[in-house]
Amino acid sequence: MLEPYIRSRLTEKRILLMTHIVVGYPSLDDSLEIVRTMVEAGVDLIELQIPFSEPIADGPVILKANQQALADGVTVSQCLAFGRTVAAQFAIPFLYMTYYNVLFKNGVDRFADHMRDAGLKGAIVPDLPPEEADDYLNAMGRCGLSPIFIFSPTTTEARMQAIAKVADGFVYCVARKGVTGDQTIFSRQMDEYLTGCRRATGLPLALGFGVKDRSDVKFLEGKADIAIIGTEVLRLVESQGIAALAPFLRSLQI
Repeated sequence: MLEPYIRSRLTEKRILLMTHIVVGYPSLDDSLEIVRTMVEAGVDLIELQIPFSEPIADGPVILKANQQALADGVTVSQCLAFGRTVAAQFAIPFLYMTYYNVLFKNGVDRFADHMRDAGLKGAIVPDLPPEEADDYLNAMGRCGLSPIFIFSPTTTEARMQAIAKVADGFVYCVARKGVTGDQTIFSRQMDEYLTGCRRATGLPLALGFGVKDRSDVKFLEGKADIAIIGTEVLRLVESQGIAALAPFLRSLQI
């Protein structure tokens, strides 16, 4: 299960790093090289985003990567095969990130069975609220997988507690309203938000949306358990190439 891995890693590191890729961007071969580079640079978990035509939680950088992967003909089947490959090849946990239509079209039970058989550890489905997730939760539970749910700064305390009852592995705390990639201000208000998240759940907390450099990760030390770096990784790959990833990711380790 995912939570024991996270707890174990936190005995060795003060805060973990989770990165995000869009499978098939810039290409499937490049995606495999990106994952290899991330693992060798010491990343603790990786989100594998299955490209989708309307990724409503994602900003322009990740949206563009989704659109390019789809334009290049990347299919869900190829993404699932990619997930199987990297889970077998690398020792860290991998999670799928996608939107519910992908699960619905492929069959929720079939999707969960694939994840279990392929060695994936969980999934993030940002457009699936827990009130409508019974089939998903049952399938994930049956397969021993972690459904990752989301807190936001506008989530009430009562709703956080309700979400915490069905979440597993960790809770994904979005840093602000809006989509990925926008500017995030790491401030006292962020402290208060994460304190409220911590009150609502005993699960580890991951924070994403706007984490871009070592100072952001350092700010989160002691407040969150996992720093999520997504958009900044894609920007770096696009502007400087895959070779720039390793020194960047190593610079985030604290």
